[in-house]
Amino acid sequence: MTQRRRWFVPYRLRILLRAAFLLLALATLGLAVSVLQQEKQLSYSNYQASFRKTGEQISATLRHPAGQLALLNPPLTGATAPGLRPLLLPFPALDFDDQQKVQQAVAMSGCMRQFGPSANLCAAIGNNPWAGGFIYVAGSVDLARLVSHRSGDEVLNQSHRVRVSVSLRGHTYQWIAPFEEEPRQPSGPHAPLRGRLTGFNAADEGRKHTRPVKDFRGWIWQNAQCNEPAAGADPATCLRNAFFSVRLPVSVLQEDLFGSDSASERKAWPPPDLDKIRVSVVVLAPGAGAVALDSDKASAADGFSLADLAPMLLPGETLRIEKVGAAAGAAPLIKLAGASGAGDASQHFLTALIRRLPVDIYDTPLAATHRIATPLGSYDVVLAGDVRSVSQSLGVVASRMAWFVGAMLLALMLAWLVIEIGIISRIKELIERADSVARTVKERSDASQPDLSDLRGDDELGVLASCLHDLLRRVREDVEREAIRTEQERDMWHAVGHEIMSPLQSLMALHGTDGNQSARYVLRMQQAIRVLYGRASPSEAFQSTVLQVTEVDLTAFLRNVAANAPCAGITDVVFHGAPQAVLVRADEYSLEDVVTHVLVNAQRYRLPGTSIDITLEASETSAGVTIANRGPSIADDVIGSIFEYGVSDQEEAGAHGNRGQGLFVARTYMAKMGGTIVARNLGDGVAFVLTLQRGAA
Repeated sequence: MTQRRRWFVPYRLRILLRAAFLLLALATLGLAVSVLQQEKQLSYSNYQASFRKTGEQISATLRHPAGQLALLNPPLTGATAPGLRPLLLPFPALDFDDQQKVQQAVAMSGCMRQFGPSANLCAAIGNNPWAGGFIYVAGSVDLARLVSHRSGDEVLNQSHRVRVSVSLRGHTYQWIAPFEEEPRQPSGPHAPLRGRLTGFNAADEGRKHTRPVKDFRGWIWQNAQCNEPAAGADPATCLRNAFFSVRLPVSVLQEDLFGSDSASERKAWPPPDLDKIRVSVVVLAPGAGAVALDSDKASAADGFSLADLAPMLLPGETLRIEKVGAAAGAAPLIKLAGASGAGDASQHFLTALIRRLPVDIYDTPLAATHRIATPLGSYDVVLAGDVRSVSQSLGVVASRMAWFVGAMLLALMLAWLVIEIGIISRIKELIERADSVARTVKERSDASQPDLSDLRGDDELGVLASCLHDLLRRVREDVEREAIRTEQERDMWHAVGHEIMSPLQSLMALHGTDGNQSARYVLRMQQAIRVLYGRASPSEAFQSTVLQVTEVDLTAFLRNVAANAPCAGITDVVFHGAPQAVLVRADEYSLEDVVTHVLVNAQRYRLPGTSIDITLEASETSAGVTIANRGPSIADDVIGSIFEYGVSDQEEAGAHGNRGQGLFVARTYMAKMGGTIVARNLGDGVAFVLTLQRGAA
């Protein structure tokens, strides 16, 4: 596993950096796609709500009397003849002699058509055939104060009057209806006027003893206030709004309904040629030829029709209205489609991408059917939606967002290229040259310094290359100085070892008798000289020392150390241990060096007048020696480093002979003997615990 990972280590930062840019690009694209998907879901939900609202609005519009009027009077195909055409009302009949009811009925149904700037007319028939074959005409016009016709006067042109004509099936019916004021009403120039419109056949105008038409009925009402009241205005000449309502008896229609006694022979209502009936209305003022309104000469404004539902539809939506119970294959009453929007400004691939984004129930066709009931039958209003409009409308937004996403990706690519060419390639070159230097230095000491002049510059990497160049130069100089110093130290150790070994041989000859304690210290000095002799540094010498591990009686050894401690200048050393022998595996001279180094440290830091206690505890597999004193504790931040080489808490320790190597030697020797040494802070001092392996019993 380690060998497999070695090839990856030099490239991991480059791979990480490139992967980071790749992930940034993918995250940008993923974010854009996620936003589009959420926008598509929201747009589809909004479209569903708008679709339902559109269906409800169309249904509510068609249930209104104006909508039912449009249903009962569908738009005609082809060109139609000019003039006023009667409409089929959604009411059974008009209460023509009640001004409020007539005005309310024609206003709600939208039957009124505007003629000119101030006149309105409505021609209609009721939907109930039993109300009679009548055509109703209602309208309003601005007139001066109405002049009434005197009863019995054969001349009709001295009063306000209404001339009405109806043309159908080759017949023409004409009536002239002068205004006759009601006698029982308030009088005066500012009082409202109300009166009848008595109908006469237009052919009998001017004849004596002319009788009114029996079934002709009409009323006219004029407001009391002037349309534009002004100070000093003459109430007799100012214009006032006059509303009239007329019921016209058409014998042809009445014969269709009541001309036969058999119900099977009666014709259907409304008349199938209703769209071919033409009505002409002329309102005349007193005098010859004084026309106030002529429906044939004035242009009529269009009223509400089913085609006016088209603006409610969104692009792609269709509306179809069919009569319930119509013959199979019959054409619908009307079919409308939403206006197509502006040109598609989205990119085709974005629209295709948006269509592929998953959205809940997106593929389910949207359709809604509403049934509208009218007095003459029911109609199904079928509204069909088109979810493609969601993708098209969202595609325009996506096209705009694509510029920002493209700019972000381009910025990422430029940043990657700048880093790849301007930084990573130069770092790679530095790494290759640094590796070459490292291999050369490792193989030979006389390595030449690499040339880094082409990598120098004023930017960060140029400064790094300059620093690396200076550092390599200093390293080369330090290596050369270190080699010289090592050679000098080796020569010095050879000279010192040679000069000391000869006197030690003489001392050994003098004190080499059995039982002489001085021989132990002479042997320890010889071992120390052999350890350090010929080594370049003390730390390497101690770590490369080979110890002679044997079985040592630890109880006798510690008792002997405590007894001879005053000879080394360490007083008040007390041994606490069992009288029986405890055998451990150790090198006696090296173990004595370890204990001596610990005692020297305990002597240095103990309180005056206190003792140094040595305690021995043994188990089946190991033996522990605790050397404790009373004094200051070791700081927690340095207690783990006191066994390292050169560590000392005394200032200018080297000048006083303290090289910081005593505890380092102790830990090294203990490790070579298979034991351990640790330092612990006590409540009133410090304890060093030495652990050794037990020998054979």
